[in-house]
Amino acid sequence: MKHIDSAPSTPGKLKSSYNKVRLHSSVAKLTLWSFVFVGLIFLFFFRSSSSSSSATIFSDLSRRSLRTGSYYGGPEFEKRVRASAKIRTKNGISVLVTGAAGFVGTHVSSALKRRGDGVLGLDNFNGYYDISLKRARQALLERSGVYVVEGDINDVSLLNKLFDTVPFTHVMHLAAQAGVRYAMENPSSYVRSNVAGLVSVLEVCKNANPQPAIVWASSSSVYGLNTKVPFSESDRTDRPASLYAATKKAGEEIVHIYNHIYGLSITGLRFFTVYGPWGRPDMAYFFFTKDILKGKSIPVFEGADHGTVARDFTYIDDIVRGCLAALDTSGKSTGSGGKKKGPAQLRVYNLGNTSPVPVSDLVSILERLLKVKAKRLVMKLPRNGDVQFTHANISLAQKELGYKPVTDLQTGLKKFVRWYLSYYVDGKKSAQ
Repeated sequence: MKHIDSAPSTPGKLKSSYNKVRLHSSVAKLTLWSFVFVGLIFLFFFRSSSSSSSATIFSDLSRRSLRTGSYYGGPEFEKRVRASAKIRTKNGISVLVTGAAGFVGTHVSSALKRRGDGVLGLDNFNGYYDISLKRARQALLERSGVYVVEGDINDVSLLNKLFDTVPFTHVMHLAAQAGVRYAMENPSSYVRSNVAGLVSVLEVCKNANPQPAIVWASSSSVYGLNTKVPFSESDRTDRPASLYAATKKAGEEIVHIYNHIYGLSITGLRFFTVYGPWGRPDMAYFFFTKDILKGKSIPVFEGADHGTVARDFTYIDDIVRGCLAALDTSGKSTGSGGKKKGPAQLRVYNLGNTSPVPVSDLVSILERLLKVKAKRLVMKLPRNGDVQFTHANISLAQKELGYKPVTDLQTGLKKFVRWYLSYYVDGKKSAQ
C-alpha cells in the first residue's frame, strides 16, 4: 500500500457560537458515596502496599525528581516550551495537553496547533502498551511544532515549572491510566494516575495566576451497571462495574470540589469507545485487526442468554471536534492565588456517536476491509469490568457545544485499516 497517513486525520478550527452555559446541577451533587469510595481506595491500596513495593515507588519518584531538577530547566528548555505554547492567531488560546502522546491527546494537540493555538504536550510514556507507537505519535507532533515534555502529572515541581514559564489559558487533561481489564493486574496504577494525578493537576491550576479553564476526560464507563438507555448526563453514576470506572467517577466528584471551593472552570467529557488511526492497541477493533491478519482466533463476547454485546463506537475526528468545542466555550476560572472570587462554570457532556453497533458486526466490517475471514471464538462476557452495551444521549452536547458526529463505523474503520496497513505492514512495524 503506497498511501501513508503521515499525520493524524483531525479537523481544523471549530468555534461554537452560543451563550455560555450554566453549571449543571447533576454534576454539582456531592454524595456521601464519593467520599467513602475515595477514602476506601486510598486506604486499601496505599496501606496494603508491601514495604518492598513502596520502596520501589519512592525510589522511582526520587530518580524522576532528580532528573526533573537537572533536565527540565534552563534557557534552552524554556525557549522550547514558550515556542510550542506560542499563540499564532488573534483569538487563539494557549493549551497544556496532558497525555499528549496518547491516542486522543495526539489528535487534539495536532488540531489545536493546526488552527493556530499554542500547544504544549506532557506525557510520561508509560509502558501500558507499545511505547514505540507513542514515540511515533510524538514525532508527528514535534514535526508540527508541538513540543511534548516527558514527565509525570504527579511531578508537581515540573507542573509548576511549566506554569511559571507559560501562562496557559486552558488545560486539556487527557492523561490517565486507561483500560478496564488491566485494573485486575495493576489496580494501584489507576489510583495514582486517575485520582492522585488529577488532584496534582487541579492543585497546580488552582494556584496559578491566572487560573486556566480545564477540560478533562471522564468516561462513559461511569454509567456502570445502568440498564436505562441511552445514557444521559443526568443518569445515576454510582454503580461502577470496574475500578477504572470508579476512579473516573471519583474524578467527577473531585473536580466539583475544586470548582466549588477554588473557582476553577471545569468541563468533563464522557468519551464513548473512541477508535481510529493511531489508536490504542488494547482496544478490540485494533487487536482484532492484528489477529485476523495473523490468522489467530478472536474472542467475540456475548451476554447472558446469548445477549448482544454492543458499543457506541465514536470516530476520533468527531471526538476532537467535541474537545475543541469544549475548550472554545469554556468560561473563565474565577479564582486567584487559590481563592475563589465568584461562581465558576462546571459542565459534563457525553461525546458518543449515538449508534451502538454489535461487536459481531464490527468483526464483519473488518473482514470485508481486510479481505480475510476471521476465526471467531464466541465466549461469554467475563466478569472483569466490561459492560454489555453503551449508548450515548448527546442532546446536551449538541445543544451547548454544537457537537454532531458525522462518521459511521464503516467509514471510520476503513480509515483505520488504511492507517494500520501502512504503519504495520507497509512500514514493516511489529504489531505485537
